Amino acid sequence: MRRAARVDANHKQIVQGLRSSGCTVQDLSAVGKGCPDILVGRNGINILIEIKTKKGKLTSRQVEWHQAWRGNAIVVTSIEEAIHAINELFETRKLQ
Repeated sequence: MRRAARVDANHKQIVQGLRSSGCTVQDLSAVGKGCPDILVGRNGINILIEIKTKKGKLTSRQVEWHQAWRGNAIVVTSIEEAIHAINELFETRKLQ
């Protein structure tokens, strides 16, 4: 029997903050297998986000997943980091 997904203490705050900033958020924490915690949509672009606490580290499975992924995936520890990283992604890629 599969255990319930474990999420970091800051998970709910980051999800709420992203939604408040105009993003759509789908919780993926139950997927497991190294898959990031949330899928974030903004202006037609999707970004996968792994949420960690300040002291949190990626598991070996998460490291493997991130190394193999060919799309947008980031790791954040706060809502400020999440919004900054998303904005930076849009600026770097000249996305609106």
